[in-house]
Order: sequence, then structure tokens, then C-alpha cells
Amino acid sequence: MIPKIQPENLDKPRKEKVNIQKAVIFDSGALISLAMSNLLGELKKLKEKFNGKFLITADVKRETIDKPLTIKRFWLQAMMIEQLLLDKVLEMSDAVDIPEEAINTQTKKLMDVANSMFESKGRSVKLISSGESSCLALSKLLREKGVENVIAVDERTTRILAEKPGNLKEIMERKLHSKIKMKNENFAEFKDFKFVRSTELMYVAYKKGLIKIRKEKVLDAVLWALKSHGCSISYDEIKEIVSLK
Repeated sequence: MIPKIQPENLDKPRKEKVNIQKAVIFDSGALISLAMSNLLGELKKLKEKFNGKFLITADVKRETIDKPLTIKRFWLQAMMIEQLLLDKVLEMSDAVDIPEEAINTQTKKLMDVANSMFESKGRSVKLISSGESSCLALSKLLREKGVENVIAVDERTTRILAEKPGNLKEIMERKLHSKIKMKNENFAEFKDFKFVRSTELMYVAYKKGLIKIRKEKVLDAVLWALKSHGCSISYDEIKEIVSLK
């Protein structure tokens, strides 16, 4: 898969302003993949090259900072992500004049639609979580304000829901090892979202010279680290990205 953010889009210096033109919204999985792969420093450097905002929602904050800070083995990871928030590398939705209440309302609507599409053994199949739904909600609200944005999400179900919804039934049947019945086809609700993975963001960081390790296979190493820490990317996709360098 060819990355959806190209290096040339990151050349302009950052300007602090509320009326932004573009943003990247981070889901929990992408942040966790980057933290576990020791790549949050590269993410910070990438933000310095980006003329826009890196945003998270309250749900994502709870999943990556608040809840992990109550579990000792996740303390360090949560503290590292929290530091990005303190340093304003990551910002909350109020930084773009979108209130949390508006996100909560849209989050519930999108969750209700997505999680009522399929049924297995008489029960609705859960496709997306509140964290993922909140990212979709913020993206939609930003789009209504004329702000170009992409969602950084490493889990494939959310991306397929928007990009290739026809494949979802077969994928969920393999995942759940049971027959899936389609209850409704409200895919139009998700057709306008744009996504990027942590692997594609780090490809951009590599092309911008922000990864300082000077080894021939460093890009391969970064992509495989992210894959091993939760990013849904295939071997063939890694080969394709590496071939672009």
C-alpha cells in the first residue's frame, strides 16, 4: 500500500493558529505501536515539520494515558505518551475549537451504526470501539469545518469499514470462526474517512531524514518493529514501502 502522506507535504514550518488547514488524529493503537517500538521521538520530530495539529480524543487519552497509569507495567509507556501531550506534540480537540460533547454525540452515533451491521449467533458483532469511533467522530467534525485530516489507525477493521466494506463479512467470519449475517448496509456513513498507519508515518519520517540510525536496513527494521507491536501490515506491503525508498 502506497503511503497516503507524502514527504513533500511536510516541508512548511509549523505555524501556531487555531484556524488550521490539516490535522492527523491518532487512535490508541497507533500511539501504542509507536511507543512500544521506541519511535515517539521520531513522531515528535515529524510534528515539528508538519504545518497542522496532531490530535487525540478524550477516549484515546483514557486508553493510552489514564487507564495505563493505573497499571504498573504500563506506567512508562503511558508517561511517554503523556509527555507528548504536555509538550503539545499531541493536543486535545479543544485546541481546534471542537467541544468534547460534540465528539461524544457523534461517537455514539457512529458506534451504533457500525456495531449493528452484522450479527453472529443472534448477537450483534462489535466492529469498532469507542476510541476508534471517537477518532472517526473528530475527523467528521473537522471535515465539516473545512479541515483536511487523516486518522492514524493501525487496526485494519476500521480502515476496511471505510475503504473496502464489502470485504468485512468474510474477514469477520474468519476472525470469529462463525457465520456472519448482514443486518444492514450503512457503509455510506464511513466512506469519506482517510487513514494512515504508524508504518506510513515512519516512512515519511525516514524520507525526511528524521530517523538518525545510519544502517542500510533501518527502514525495514522500523516497519517490522511496528508490525510486531500491533500495526496491521503485511509482508508484501512492507516490501512495497521499502521499495519506495
